[in-house]
Amino acid sequence: MILFWLICAAMLIVALMFVLPPALRADASKSKQDDARREANIAVYRDQLAELEADLRNGIVSQEQYAQDRDDIERRLLEDVGTNRPKTKATKIDATARKHAYMVGIGLALVAVIFYLKIGSPDGGMKEALAKNASAVGPSAEAPGERTQAQIEANVAALAKKLQSNPADVQGWTMLARSYGQMEKYAEAAGAYAKVTELKPNDADLWAEYAFASAMANNRKLDGKPMEFVERALKLDPNNAKALGLAANAAFEAKDYPKAIDYWQRLLKQVPPNSEVAQTIAERINEAKTQSSHKEAQKAQD
Repeated sequence: MILFWLICAAMLIVALMFVLPPALRADASKSKQDDARREANIAVYRDQLAELEADLRNGIVSQEQYAQDRDDIERRLLEDVGTNRPKTKATKIDATARKHAYMVGIGLALVAVIFYLKIGSPDGGMKEALAKNASAVGPSAEAPGERTQAQIEANVAALAKKLQSNPADVQGWTMLARSYGQMEKYAEAAGAYAKVTELKPNDADLWAEYAFASAMANNRKLDGKPMEFVERALKLDPNNAKALGLAANAAFEAKDYPKAIDYWQRLLKQVPPNSEVAQTIAERINEAKTQSSHKEAQKAQD
């Protein structure tokens, strides 16, 4: 019997030699995984900021809306990065620490066997030894889950399901519509905007966003329903920046250059002078004037 338990003790020691090294490396591995998650999150939000800046340059969003959306993206970035930040800095485990860990692990295994031989029972003693060994090894190195695209989609789906039981939630529908837009699910976004504009029909920004989502779902074409929504937005707010930008682009595509110039000039008054977005709008105005001149010259020749 003594020989049997000595063999068990030896097997426990060998097992600990395999278990302890990865456990000792758990903190460093966890730190690397956390760093990778933070870098991935930062890259996603950096892309969102770049897209928002592009919308500002193209006159799709106003300076005020740009500032609001930028602050929201930066806030979510801080929340996500803060959530994934490790609570303590990863430290390198030197040779002395490893030696001590092995000694403690082996010692606990021997103590467990000796304790069993004295007063233990087969079931209770083994369970106690395993519990002690587990505490010596340390906490699991399994990394906490990160926010994946699948999880984001699941959250959006949960919000959509929640709105079925609370269809009058204006804020919920607005969030759902914008979430679908960020996911580039423009048909679903248009459906959500249809609901929120029904609940809140006097919000020019929502009508302009509805027009944009509908146009994207319609192969990027503004004619038809999207243009009706643009006109609805401009009726509520003649200076709505996003609606003006969409209206100008629609007029330019329809070769109605005087109208496109009018819309862009109205938009130009709302952006900071000498800014990059002002320069972009001025270039579009000059392009429309050039096309208008060519069109008039062609008519004169005919």
